[in-house]
Amino acid sequence: MVEQAVRPIVQAIVANAPKGWTHAVLHGRAGRRGSGVTGGYTVRGDRWSTGLPNPYAELMALAKILGGDRGWDPVSLEIQCWPSGEYRLVAFHDAVTRVTGMGSGFQVVLDPDYRLPQPGLRQEPGTAAPAGDPELAVARFRAYLERRAAILGHPDELPPPATVAALDDAERRLGRRLPADLRALYLIADGDGIGYENRYLFQGNAWLPLKSLIAEDTDWQAGERPWYGWDLEWDAVVFDAAPTDTVRRCGSHPGWLRFATGEDGNFLAVDTAPARDGHPGQIIRTGRDYDEGPAYVTDSVTSLLAHYLELLDQGAYEKHDDHLYLLEPARDAGPQQIIGEIPEEVPPSLQALHINDAAGLVDLAPLTAARNLRRLHLNRSTTADLTPVRELAVESLRITLNNGDLTALAGHPHLTSLDLTATLPADLTPLRTVPHLRGLDLSGADVPEPTVLADLTDLRYLALTGRQWTTLLDEGSAPPTLAAARLADADATFDDALAWATRLGLTTEHALRITGTLQTPNG
Repeated sequence: MVEQAVRPIVQAIVANAPKGWTHAVLHGRAGRRGSGVTGGYTVRGDRWSTGLPNPYAELMALAKILGGDRGWDPVSLEIQCWPSGEYRLVAFHDAVTRVTGMGSGFQVVLDPDYRLPQPGLRQEPGTAAPAGDPELAVARFRAYLERRAAILGHPDELPPPATVAALDDAERRLGRRLPADLRALYLIADGDGIGYENRYLFQGNAWLPLKSLIAEDTDWQAGERPWYGWDLEWDAVVFDAAPTDTVRRCGSHPGWLRFATGEDGNFLAVDTAPARDGHPGQIIRTGRDYDEGPAYVTDSVTSLLAHYLELLDQGAYEKHDDHLYLLEPARDAGPQQIIGEIPEEVPPSLQALHINDAAGLVDLAPLTAARNLRRLHLNRSTTADLTPVRELAVESLRITLNNGDLTALAGHPHLTSLDLTATLPADLTPLRTVPHLRGLDLSGADVPEPTVLADLTDLRYLALTGRQWTTLLDEGSAPPTLAAARLADADATFDDALAWATRLGLTTEHALRITGTLQTPNG
């Protein structure tokens, strides 16, 4: 059955081949959630041509067969074919996958259950008392409902209140106490929806009933992916919320209880586990649009209601049909991210900087004004001095050095990922003292002494060229705790990748290999 499922894919590749082609390769990944392909054609003169077809239905059919026969979902595969009609399939489960973009080659996942530690877990916890006041919150909420009724011409119809027993049960199931001011509101109404109609009391967000709050928290925690999931960027960062050191820099946290939804994948949440300068019960935004960290809103539900009353006093609202929309004035806290050159005046709010195709050496000294810079990527751009980085909170660093001097990074307290290209041999010795280094890409650097890598016992991700991996593995110097790795050779085959993954300890003996020939080859 597998052979029959492969042939239509090969036929599509051959049928779409350009004139003068000598070889084609398709790298694919397919499973229940869909499929994707990369690859292309080699044309006479060693030219590369894209335009490879995406035989979606055929790939999904092949993946379904392999999933049923071998339990692979999704499946990674490579199909090579030649004008003679010959073809070759190599398939395996997605522990080994083709990667594209700035990091080409193959990636292997050695420990799929590993979670990279979130920086927010290292932050000092808050010790302040809650800023919310349940009695004041109730008074403001009732005043807010009265003001809304005056504008709309009728009171909002709300569901009955939650019972004390239901609140106690909810807190038991959540494993956390609700902030007292939010709890007090649930004793007025259990959310703001009746049937399928919501009143969107929280500035366009529907207030969740207790059962939905619990379900949302359960689904969020149960469905949490590995932070920086291996199919995402291994060098991702989480930005600081404003004000800094108020909210933990995490992608998610069990102390964030989502109580209102924008019905677009974004939520308002109460933060019951704030950072040093925060208050338990403070309000944050999380969800689809907050992959790089939550946004701080205010210190409590009580303060949030005061803000809503102020907006109504200012006339900052619009009435559409039977709904009232509060209008938030624009606030400019300064840019968090800049793509381009280092600006003449570096904004203190800057947390990510991508410098692309700089003409000369990049002077990093002006960046010392950005004390909370978390990501610094020099793409196709070179610098000579990393000394300014020593004073920055940079966690993700992509750099090209016109020397191999990493001395300035010794003991760096924040650095978690380094992507290094160097024009001269690089001495990795200073990296031994970087306490939180988890990811390292040396595929663009000459490393005369790779044995240093064996001392990086907390390293979880490593990218090297095939030649570098051979040297490292022959010397027995691979870091002992890798959870994922990359073979950074763009021309590597799937067989190359499986042989490499085997040396890293992955069992690959069940990989599937099939060869065949089409009846009517396209010459």
